[in-house]
Amino acid sequence: MSYYPLALELICKHEGFNEKAYADPETGGAPYTFGFGTQFYPDGSPVKSGHCCTKQKALEYLMHEIRAIEKELNELNLHLDEYMRQALISFIHSVGWKPFLYSALIDCIEVEDWAGVVEEFSQWIFDQEHQVIGGLLERRREESMLFLTEVKQAIPKCEDLLLTAFRSYAASAEQVSAIRKLEQKINPYVLAEFANDFSIAKDPWVPLNDESLDSLFQFPGDCWHEDRA
Repeated sequence: MSYYPLALELICKHEGFNEKAYADPETGGAPYTFGFGTQFYPDGSPVKSGHCCTKQKALEYLMHEIRAIEKELNELNLHLDEYMRQALISFIHSVGWKPFLYSALIDCIEVEDWAGVVEEFSQWIFDQEHQVIGGLLERRREESMLFLTEVKQAIPKCEDLLLTAFRSYAASAEQVSAIRKLEQKINPYVLAEFANDFSIAKDPWVPLNDESLDSLFQFPGDCWHEDRA
């Protein structure tokens, strides 16, 4: 059993310590959680309302959970470096073992689709009403970055790719189709953040037409619009 300090740090940071058991926010009851996200004791019995634990006990319970996750990960025989393993331990501790198995993460890892891994991480940031939970968004970002520690160089760089696309935008059917296809794949939170930062329209209730889109992509000192004429 390795000591996974980065996974431990991530879990403790985002779960926080709770001495007293609290109810699930969705059900108003079970499953109850205390410590650093613990819902079951090492013997398998569930945490119940009114239960309490010390911080020392909470760490013991958490280490038991990490050992259990580690054992299950080993049985999958995935080719994981230590950073990937620690990121997955934090992720699985957060979402559960079965959701992890039924996600596309394992398939992406097996074919070394690192961009797919990051995309899959980013899907687990919503509550049951599909509203983004800020804490989960931050946690998934940190888990993704930890996972990619040793493989960042393997991800193709696309520096200025969007700027190049913006400069060559001509509202052709192919370009509009490509933009809509990309929009459907982008995480809604990321897309909304981009729209706000980019200031797509002064009045957010005014729909954009092709002419207004063209005006967005005029750059000072550029003559590309003249070249299109």
